[in-house]
Amino acid sequence: MRILGIDPGLRATGYGVVEKHGNHLKYLASGCIRTVQGELADRLKTILDGLESVIAEFAPQHVVIEKVFVNVNPQSTLLLGQARGAAICAAVLARLPVAEYTALQVKQAVVGNGHAEKTQVQEMVKRLLALKGRPGSDAADALACAICHAHAGQGYGGVLAAAGLRVRGGRFVRGGTSGRRWTQLP
Repeated sequence: MRILGIDPGLRATGYGVVEKHGNHLKYLASGCIRTVQGELADRLKTILDGLESVIAEFAPQHVVIEKVFVNVNPQSTLLLGQARGAAICAAVLARLPVAEYTALQVKQAVVGNGHAEKTQVQEMVKRLLALKGRPGSDAADALACAICHAHAGQGYGGVLAAAGLRVRGGRFVRGGTSGRRWTQLP
């Protein structure tokens, strides 16, 4: 399974690609798509085009993106949400499934502490993927998203999907696709 992790940002959108073979993770690539100051539409297109290139080159089967948290500054949150939307569009245009995790979930999965510092995330990504050096913070966050999905996305969620179950409204339910009705389980 090949996973593309994305850490969205308007100035720098980090990406990381890993491959999962059983319990083993293999590093394939990581980096940043940087935008220059200018019109918002042009910056969003740079993110979209950059991620389309990454998807074309590495052909991931899954895309994972970090969920937006609300900043003190609403304008920053809005801009981050727009960058995130451009990243999601790149995956949707390639017809790839998109999974989302909060920063807390990603850090918990990779470091074991949901409130870990960026340097801790970088160090654990380096160790888990047997890298020679620490990746940059944006690339490390993207790789951490991919690692989180590799460990959690196929585990709990995969077991539920195989059983025909989903979580909806905090409850296990059966059905929900192709016009089927959701049935709440006890």
